[in-house]
Amino acid sequence: MKTDLFAKYFDIVKETDTITCVGYVCRVQGLLIESRGPHAVIGEVCVLFARGTKIRAEVVGLARDGIVQLMVYGETTGVEVGCRIKATGKLLSVACSPELLGRVLGPTGEPIDGKGAIATSVRYPALASPPPALSRPPVKKRVVTGIRALDALLATGNGQRMGIFAGSGVGKSTFQGMLARNTSADVNVIALIGERGRELNDFIEQNLGEEGLKRSVIVVATSDQSALARLRGAYIAAACAEYFRDRGMNVMFLFDSVTRFARAQREIALSTGEVPAQRGYTPSVFDILPKLLERAGTSGRGTITAFYTVLVDGDDLDEPVSDNVRGILDGHIVLSRRLAARGHYPAVDVLQSISRLADDISGAETKKAVRIVRRLIADYAEAEDMINAGAYKQGSNPALDAAILKHDEIERFLEQDTDGKATLAETLSALGKIAGIDIPEAEWSIGSETT
Repeated sequence: MKTDLFAKYFDIVKETDTITCVGYVCRVQGLLIESRGPHAVIGEVCVLFARGTKIRAEVVGLARDGIVQLMVYGETTGVEVGCRIKATGKLLSVACSPELLGRVLGPTGEPIDGKGAIATSVRYPALASPPPALSRPPVKKRVVTGIRALDALLATGNGQRMGIFAGSGVGKSTFQGMLARNTSADVNVIALIGERGRELNDFIEQNLGEEGLKRSVIVVATSDQSALARLRGAYIAAACAEYFRDRGMNVMFLFDSVTRFARAQREIALSTGEVPAQRGYTPSVFDILPKLLERAGTSGRGTITAFYTVLVDGDDLDEPVSDNVRGILDGHIVLSRRLAARGHYPAVDVLQSISRLADDISGAETKKAVRIVRRLIADYAEAEDMINAGAYKQGSNPALDAAILKHDEIERFLEQDTDGKATLAETLSALGKIAGIDIPEAEWSIGSETT
């Protein structure tokens, strides 16, 4: 009993560093602060004392003659030459416990929702290595998203990593809100990186809802915050997901957006003198992307199923970040501006999207039905201009005749209200009806976590 009573004090004593390393600011240029000392390692958190205030900073580089390069998590206002800097001897970490559910954290892992601190001595490092490749069990079970377009034609496995590719204003956040509300996963961890400040409350109230928030953790770093805050917010979110995964849970990790994460790294890299490579992006951007994305997936304890949004510049799916991310992930979902303009939601372009693990988690009849429906969609898309112009004569092509006959039914199947949720049984039953195949009930639960 006494041990429990004094446990938190023992932890404080253990964490107290009896040797203090101190340095002094000698130069401030843009985002970068240079100091003489303290003795510190890359990634170490330091405290900068500026005009009576404490500013947290992180070591991002080490130069010649003992020069330490730092960036602050907040603003540099009040920093001047001569300010004292103290090294903490710690790397950035986040307090983790079941109490995280329903909470909103800032980019350094501190709660920002006014509900108090997370009472726990368990901390997970923000910067961590992905699980070893040989320790990852294969993806064998389906995660149910409640979105017909995904569960039918782009089946996603428990522990799979998918990208959501779209331009601005095409419905990425709304799509993620549907995933968060409807998913069969145990816990949602949601990272809003570089988004507009207004979107936090909008996402919680309109997209997530009260019930969704109860089983979710939100980590937010808004667009007005420093590049380092945006970068580290992403890692804090990944650490929270790893905590719940290690407790044996199936985690849904929703990340918005990878593009703004990459831009934050570019800002930091350019400030430290790195030379840009592809369209202004520095080599370090393409070095850290797999290190973040590979942290999701399966492990010996639990799983992290991840959906990463990618903001496609000018709707160009081959721009550097999009192309690099697509090569790392296990599939991609393309949201079409053309479909969104027609009021077709969710605006999933089935023909441009793919789930690389769909065949591993679907039954034989389901796979056959998927091939038939995709072919119907493709046949119609190839001749759509001719059909709309009235130039096609019915009976000329039996395959196209079938595609035209099924087109409206397929459209109704793929469209879904944002607050709608479809069970896997309903989805596969409707898919089989369109394809003219009787999908047996045994396949409604093949490899699925829940029906």
